[in-house]
Amino acid sequence: MAFFKKKSFQLNVLTLSLLTAFNIHAAEPVPSNQKILDLIEAQQKELEALKAQLKQSEQRTEQKVEAVSTMVEKQQTTSPSWVTNSRFGGYGEIHYNNLKNDGAKGDLKEIDFHRFVLYFGHHFNDSIRFHSEVEYEHSLIGEGKPGELEIEQAYLDFDINPNLTIRGGLFILPIGMINETHEPNVFYGVERNPVENKIIPTTWWEGGVNIMGKVPTIAGLQYDLALHSALAVPKDNYTIRSGRQKVASAKANNLATTARLKYTGIKGLELATSLYYQNDISQELDPKAGSGLLWEAHADYQIQNFKIKGLYAHWKLDGEGPKATGKDKQYGWYIEPSYKISDQIGVFARYNEWDNGAATGKESRYRQYDVGINYWAHPNVVIKADYQHQNGPAGSDLYKGFNLGLGYQFF
Repeated sequence: MAFFKKKSFQLNVLTLSLLTAFNIHAAEPVPSNQKILDLIEAQQKELEALKAQLKQSEQRTEQKVEAVSTMVEKQQTTSPSWVTNSRFGGYGEIHYNNLKNDGAKGDLKEIDFHRFVLYFGHHFNDSIRFHSEVEYEHSLIGEGKPGELEIEQAYLDFDINPNLTIRGGLFILPIGMINETHEPNVFYGVERNPVENKIIPTTWWEGGVNIMGKVPTIAGLQYDLALHSALAVPKDNYTIRSGRQKVASAKANNLATTARLKYTGIKGLELATSLYYQNDISQELDPKAGSGLLWEAHADYQIQNFKIKGLYAHWKLDGEGPKATGKDKQYGWYIEPSYKISDQIGVFARYNEWDNGAATGKESRYRQYDVGINYWAHPNVVIKADYQHQNGPAGSDLYKGFNLGLGYQFF
């Protein structure tokens, strides 16, 4: 009996709730308990149907997402987009020079946006890569303007195996310490050192092919062997830097070869030596000129915060022309100790000596002393200051004073 009373009570409560929900007026007839139960059962069936439809919709959505993901992965594997596999970057530097000179050229006091370089690269696949650099020098180009627009690098690397790569195109020669790596945040001093500028001469690029390899049996030993375009040193001058053709309709009567050995098997140490040879440094334009041979060697060693590096480079030019002018022997060397006071601040000193006419029989060498400081606001952003003092032949242009610089790099 209690059961029926409880059941009746529950039905009455449910009836009252339904009447309220459907806004049934008192004047309308009250539905029976069976009708209410039928209504509840119908609503439950509708809810179950809706749940089933929702589950099917979710399953279809998951299948579509999975199909799209598979398609994207397949596209990336078989046909990678240029955005994913391309790279953009660059570097630049602005200089302020305040240098006194008692020679013919007078004092040098100027602000120069020396370099603005843009880098573009692309990976075609795991073994073929493209790299390039376009450089604006001295901000303004045009007739009578000081600036130049140059393609400094544009080459392809082909990986034959993990120990062998073949490079083809326009590339920087593997000679010296800053010829290949010369972004402003990686070296001390506002200006690049004069030895690698006057003797090597940085930045020096040619067009051709370079075989680059690692010796698997000796950890850290690498080699380069390149065949490429060459210098065209002007007649009766024989100054090496003025012979760069920059692969711009470059005369190729005589090609050149460059070879390098580099060892980095000890932590903090780099040892390297390079040889450059061409049969005729004038590209057959000067019958008095002969072959040219450059030998360069350098060492770079870091112990914790202290680093010391040094470089020696020597040219031997054959032929009666270079010999008559004393330019058949040209050399230069420098030594540079530096110390990182902190991750952001470093100081350095450098002694430079070079001579572009060492066989003249008279004093023709130049010497430059540099001291300065680098402040890295970011590993790729540097502020520089240095003082330089030059000595050299009487009556020549010798610059003494200070330089300020701001440089950056991004990739």
